Amino acid sequence: MERVYFDNAATTSLDPKVLETMMPYLTEKFGNPSSIYSYGRESRMAIEQSRKSVAIHLGAKPAEIFFTSGGTESSNTILNAAIVDLGCTHIISSPIEHHATLHTVTHLATHFNIKLSFVSLLPNGHIDLLNLEQLLATSTEKTIVSLMHANNEIGNMIDLTEVGLICKKYQAYFHSDTVQTVGHFPFDLKNTPVDFITGAGHKFHGPKGVGILYINENIKIKPFLHGGAQERNMRAGTENLYGIVGFAKALELATEEYEKDSAYIKGLKQYMHDALLKQVPGVSFNGDPFGHSLYTLLSVNLPKNEKTEMILFNLDINHICACGGSACSSGAQQGSHVINALPNSSNNITVRFSFSKYNTTAEIDKVVAVLATLL
Repeated sequence: MERVYFDNAATTSLDPKVLETMMPYLTEKFGNPSSIYSYGRESRMAIEQSRKSVAIHLGAKPAEIFFTSGGTESSNTILNAAIVDLGCTHIISSPIEHHATLHTVTHLATHFNIKLSFVSLLPNGHIDLLNLEQLLATSTEKTIVSLMHANNEIGNMIDLTEVGLICKKYQAYFHSDTVQTVGHFPFDLKNTPVDFITGAGHKFHGPKGVGILYINENIKIKPFLHGGAQERNMRAGTENLYGIVGFAKALELATEEYEKDSAYIKGLKQYMHDALLKQVPGVSFNGDPFGHSLYTLLSVNLPKNEKTEMILFNLDINHICACGGSACSSGAQQGSHVINALPNSSNNITVRFSFSKYNTTAEIDKVVAVLATLL
């Protein structure tokens, strides 16, 4: 039976055009970018061309783009630097951040004995911006705000400009985990009041193990990883040459195909939402699915029974890949910190379905039919 893959918020398949672009750097063009001979210079040129391409597609300057191993490293780099290099003694975040942020800010607060505040959530799971402003207005410390652009479990999005302007009003640094949105939405960083963002190639049909960190040119920090002088002395370690080339190509394709692909994927989300309402009794949805939300993701609540309590197992038996929470903590199904933090959280079973340009309505029909048999 053919597999149905609806866990694209966790990772996506590699676009064949991206693989084609990467192949020469996996085979004959393997020189170390730090070497001075021709193979090395050729590799260095590929990295710098990739950096320029990424910068163009994000509306940034090449000097503001740094390549990393992914979103986790990028967020750790900035949050650590905010304390160690920028002198922040107060972190404001939210209880529904990805663990790459949530665990990091908790560790930093304990290790450096600094203040950590969590902004409140509105009933629909959106960040309460009035509460954010209250926290900033009453803070006497140098502060960094870290709020993700789009939540990876329920899809709710913040307005980067709106949050950024609030942060600037109170002279706070603003970091946003944009792993779920880079490659899925247009960016214009030169006109967006954000100091740091992150991205990961495998979220938009690029390779795993490569990401980016954007650092506004007016901010100077020190390396998180120490060693060589790679990435202009900002990120030590031999560069992931083929990954970097693949990241740039995937972002180029995602940008070129945004209008077509986003419209198609939005249609898939709407189709599944409507089909579930018609065919699955007691179904409900988390967050703000058709408001300010990711078009790639639908967080579904199912009534609890013996079959739905083993929902991921039962879906897997039917060759359906989905997620019960954040896919970055895979294994036994556990209670989601995001779902538990929602003001209107319930005792239902939650499944996250996330879509890509390679999915079809026929696959949705199969999934809905299987879910209907479980209730």
